[in-house]
Amino acid sequence: MITKNLEAHIQTLEQTINANKSNMELIANTCIKRLEIGGKIIILGNGGSAADAQHMAAELVGNFSNKKRQPLAAIALTTDTSVLTSICNDYSFEDVFSRQINALASPKDVVIGITTSGKSANVLKALKLAKEKKCFVVGLSGKSVDEISSVCDINIAVSSFQTSRIQEVHLFIEHSICELIDNHFVSKL
Repeated sequence: MITKNLEAHIQTLEQTINANKSNMELIANTCIKRLEIGGKIIILGNGGSAADAQHMAAELVGNFSNKKRQPLAAIALTTDTSVLTSICNDYSFEDVFSRQINALASPKDVVIGITTSGKSANVLKALKLAKEKKCFVVGLSGKSVDEISSVCDINIAVSSFQTSRIQEVHLFIEHSICELIDNHFVSKL
């Protein structure tokens, strides 16, 4: 089973990355440009994707590979339990991210929505609002892309329907984007 999983991981990773290298570079370069003009990176998702959002924000605010770099403006919309529970209680779970996008996002920002299904209603609603607010909107999804692609400037769809494979490749993509951003700002030291 382990060998079979490794082979599936490698195949999914290679297919997805080979098809999306230029998109990954475009996302990183857009993040760099937006950060340089005072924008921020806003990241969101549910469950394991919420953990990914927090991980990615931590790499940007903290550091990815160089502790000398200045912190970069990034926030995961999955961390403030008071905000999350008040929105879910007073509005609905579908509004949990869009309400925060409405309060926090500006046209200078990049908004990254992570959803393995590509169909999470709360993620889609937030990305649609971010697009209306003129943010640069990025999706990270699985193979099912019809709904999420319509609300994103770029959606990177992992070539799998299996949640674990999608999450593994999402982490590689997130780390690659963080490393490209990190390298740019480290080169300016």
